[in-house]
Amino acid sequence: MTGYIHSLESFGTVDGPGVRYVVFFQGCPMRCLYCHNPDTWHLEDGTKTDTEEILQKLERNRAFYTTGGLTVTGGEPLLQIDFLTELFTKARQMGIHTCVDTSGILFDENDSKKMEQFSKLIEVTNLVMLDIKHMDDFEHQKLTGHSNKNVFAFARFLEKHKIPVWIRHVVVPGITNQKEELEALGKYLSTLSNVEKLEILPYHALAVPKYENLDMEYPLKAVPQLSKQEAKEAYAIVEKVWKG
Repeated sequence: MTGYIHSLESFGTVDGPGVRYVVFFQGCPMRCLYCHNPDTWHLEDGTKTDTEEILQKLERNRAFYTTGGLTVTGGEPLLQIDFLTELFTKARQMGIHTCVDTSGILFDENDSKKMEQFSKLIEVTNLVMLDIKHMDDFEHQKLTGHSNKNVFAFARFLEKHKIPVWIRHVVVPGITNQKEELEALGKYLSTLSNVEKLEILPYHALAVPKYENLDMEYPLKAVPQLSKQEAKEAYAIVEKVWKG
């Protein structure tokens, strides 16, 4: 099976446990205002690649991934869920730890075909890194163009099937760094039994040159970057409510 790939990274250290082989999938339905990979939005802009080619490249440096594995990110990997499932199935057969970094936005518990696809995927998935963009549905729609209802439904689906989850949350000044929003995240995490880790990601504007090269207007150009200290403070707010 072939899929559309944006790029490959052979030595990833921030996309799951250990050293990872990271595959950036092409295509994403979200339009997050702080997106730092706008060049991954359109599926047809990717390079058609088959699962065997990806795994052959991983195998060349297999020794580096003994404490890590394979992480798929994007874009939005679930946009190519059948291709992703085949890739993970083969990886697991090779004894490779599999992780998907996703917004969960394409999950739909009312679609029987999708539910079948998701059920097959989690059978070969060791870890899900779930990006929660905003706790408030209205604000989530302003930030991404989509409701967050499917995200929360996906989180419950993962809990039901006992899939380990790492939560990722980008803290943006004036958008997601309010105390009430962070406390709402902590309260929500306290209701999930499968969350192993929380990553608070400070907002940065490193993507501005990329937008300029693509002749695109960067939506948050006037927003200041979040400092490391502010990120620590945000984490502490979430953790206090989450773990009590």
